[in-house]
Amino acid sequence: MKGRQIVLDHLGDAKAAALMVDGQLDDLLVEGAAPAPGTIYRAVADRPVKGQGGIFLKTPEGMAFLRQAKGIAPGDVLTVQVAGYAEPGKAIPVTTRLLFKSRYAIVTPDAPGLNLSRRIRDEDTRDALDLLARGAMGDSPFGLILRSACAGADEDEIAHDIAQMRDLATQVMADRAQLPEMLVEGDDPWALAWRDWSQPADIEQGKGAFARTGVAEAIAAARGPRVALGVEATMFVEPTRALIAVDVNTGGDGSHAAGLKANIAAARALPRALRVRGLGGQVLIDLAPMPKKDRRVFEDSLRAAFRADEIETVLAGWTPLGNYELQRKRARLPLAEALEGVPR
Repeated sequence: MKGRQIVLDHLGDAKAAALMVDGQLDDLLVEGAAPAPGTIYRAVADRPVKGQGGIFLKTPEGMAFLRQAKGIAPGDVLTVQVAGYAEPGKAIPVTTRLLFKSRYAIVTPDAPGLNLSRRIRDEDTRDALDLLARGAMGDSPFGLILRSACAGADEDEIAHDIAQMRDLATQVMADRAQLPEMLVEGDDPWALAWRDWSQPADIEQGKGAFARTGVAEAIAAARGPRVALGVEATMFVEPTRALIAVDVNTGGDGSHAAGLKANIAAARALPRALRVRGLGGQVLIDLAPMPKKDRRVFEDSLRAAFRADEIETVLAGWTPLGNYELQRKRARLPLAEALEGVPR
């Protein structure tokens, strides 16, 4: 099926949302037991971690970890936001830089000023949105980012969205209580699909939607490590305790250009493969053999692929053994963890 399709269903008892692009699973969101990114807590500082510059915090959901602990003493009350999913057995990662994010607007209490998405390029549209945003924010001291979904959207809907996020931010930032408490619950997969997958798409929902649209079959394939890269080349994406190992193979193609061809295909496919599997952390790519002179071509392809991916990813570079390293934010629940107990 050509075009974009958003599919809302359940995996077991958990809510799930899938984005299909031209018949291929492009993104997958699954509800988990862990606090969802975006959740906001009132937390109490507990104990610093010597040598790391961080501090553990008490929250209603257990211990959290804040990396930037300068000036924070045990017993201090902080407002923090869940920044991603924790590795098994580790504390919830949080940040003090809060974002109140919706479909059209992101309110930033710690970063004043008005910014518009660079994807909105029409000057008349930008001027109209600037005027609308200033009116909706009023005398609020908070910052505002207007997202690319604002282009072509109804002005009343945008203004309503801004006002909701502004009022929520005002309420949270005015909180002065002292005990650990959840202040804002993070969005579930269905809400995230509405919020972040804003480009035009057909919507399929209800019981059995995944089976009807081919999502169930694509999820079953993603539970395995193999990713096809064309006729013969393949890529295997396998999480270990320490890192995500990616192995690129040319298959039976023994031509001179096979290595570079497979590596470029892997670069283009890797963001999707990581998104669908919910994988983050350190990623090590064992590439197919290719001359050193072709490394720049591979790097350009990899950079272009991750530029279109919204999950924060650092392209760290080459290792002495010729592998390539990435560091990716743990923004998704790992698919293997989400599907524990769900029959294959």
